[in-house]
Amino acid sequence: MRLLWSFLVSIVGLATAARAKSSSGDSVLVLLDSSVNKDDYSLFFKGLEERGYDLTFRSAKADEPAIIKDDHPQFSHAIIFAPETKSYPKDITPQSLVELLSKGTNLLLALSPKQTPLTSLASEFSLIPPPPGTPLVSHFPERDTPATVIPVNVSHSSPILTPELPPVWFSGVPFALGTNPLLVPLLHAPAESFATDTLTDSDADVIAEASEKGGEGLWAGSQLGLVAGFQPVGGARATWVGGVELFSDEFAHKEISSGVKSGNEQFTVDVASWTFQESLVLRIDSVNHHRLDETAPRDKYTTNDKIVFTTHISRYNPQSSEWEPYSGIKDLQLEFTMLDPHIRTALPPVAGQPGTYSVTFRAPDRHGVFKFVVDYKRRGWTHLQSSTVVPLVPPRHDEYPRFLSAAWPYYTGAISTSVGFVIFSALWLGGSETKKAKGSKAE
Repeated sequence: MRLLWSFLVSIVGLATAARAKSSSGDSVLVLLDSSVNKDDYSLFFKGLEERGYDLTFRSAKADEPAIIKDDHPQFSHAIIFAPETKSYPKDITPQSLVELLSKGTNLLLALSPKQTPLTSLASEFSLIPPPPGTPLVSHFPERDTPATVIPVNVSHSSPILTPELPPVWFSGVPFALGTNPLLVPLLHAPAESFATDTLTDSDADVIAEASEKGGEGLWAGSQLGLVAGFQPVGGARATWVGGVELFSDEFAHKEISSGVKSGNEQFTVDVASWTFQESLVLRIDSVNHHRLDETAPRDKYTTNDKIVFTTHISRYNPQSSEWEPYSGIKDLQLEFTMLDPHIRTALPPVAGQPGTYSVTFRAPDRHGVFKFVVDYKRRGWTHLQSSTVVPLVPPRHDEYPRFLSAAWPYYTGAISTSVGFVIFSALWLGGSETKKAKGSKAE
């Protein structure tokens, strides 16, 4: 009976995952501290619930429900909106958050101008926050809001965000972006903004001098990030936001100008969709390789064989919660490598076969253990990685060609030498008999 119950629970879990909006599950733990009123963010949380997510709210000081238990994540996603909390329970330490990310749990984290454990954790993601107590400030354009409440233009080139999105309201702390290729910048600070510990512009001369020198003490300009994603090779995603107010109902309803609503509501939807692996999610369904004019893969190939490599790729569709064949990758490559790539070639989509990519190439004249490698990394998209090991051997003794067209000069030389030797031998032998016969007649 217990086995039957376990089986039924597994079936229900699989069915729930199949209906989930996200490709990795629909359970979300929301961690809030006392400074964050859930009702002030009802638009964001209600939107998640309407899209199929199961939200569980927990105080930043509470121990239950645990986000990880017995080294197993209990939730598919975690939202940490705790800008005032300086100490967390043992399951929300920086180390446990990194472990959660490595185990596939997606994270949405909000920073603040105050020093918190998340501030030190951000440096592990190649994000460098300014000194504590230095929020982002901008006096342009002229507006009736405080200098720390800033309208920010949204980039229209990111595939993560909705095109033609209006500016968004932001209040919080910026951070410098490191050179880590796993970073995915989503929102940059305005060019005229800067981080400061005073709103009176008393240190304007210092900022201007730092700007001219371009030193490390400069926290100003569009090189600063406000929202940035981070996607490890394992596939889980983490998004860092400089201020939790970005998700508030106030900023969602606040107008940028007369009659122009801010883009905060749609921007936060886009950010959550990407973080929770709804959008830009790819996977490799299968790979196949075989010799030209054959269909079955071989355990090993011979040098100079013509090899056909094929892979099938799918993209997750959050509308139907299904994986669908995807042929939209135009710059996919295949490497045939042994330590270093011996062959690197384009892996184009096959016309008329959705989700299929194929290429035919000639194996190098070098025997050894090779690998078919597909390594596709583009900012914002799921990393695609596949490695298939296959030996490459020289031909057997009976597989070499009997005649080589390039060796015809040598063949001709050998044949002419043989023919000449036969003719010479015939003439020499015939000439000796004739001479001997003439000598006998004279006697």
